[in-house]
Amino acid sequence: MTPEELPKREEKEFNTGPLSVLTQSVKDNTQTEVPKSGKGKKKFKPVNKDRYISKMFLRGDSVIVVLRNLLIADK
Repeated sequence: MTPEELPKREEKEFNTGPLSVLTQSVKDNTQTEVPKSGKGKKKFKPVNKDRYISKMFLRGDSVIVVLRNLLIADK
C-alpha cells in the first residue's frame, strides 16, 4: 500500500467500518451503549488462567457486536 492510498483507506474505514459508529456518536454526542440495571448480576467470578490473556483483556467466550440503528441515524 502506498502512502497516498493509506489516508483514503483510513477515511473509508472510519466512515463505513465498525469504528464509524463510535466516531459518529462522538460527533453527535449520542449514547453508544444501552444502560442495564445490575439487579440480577452475579458476584465476581474468578477467571480461568488457561483462558486468560493478560494483554488482551479477554474473559470467556464473549463477543461484542457493534450495530448502528438506522432508524435513529436517519432522523
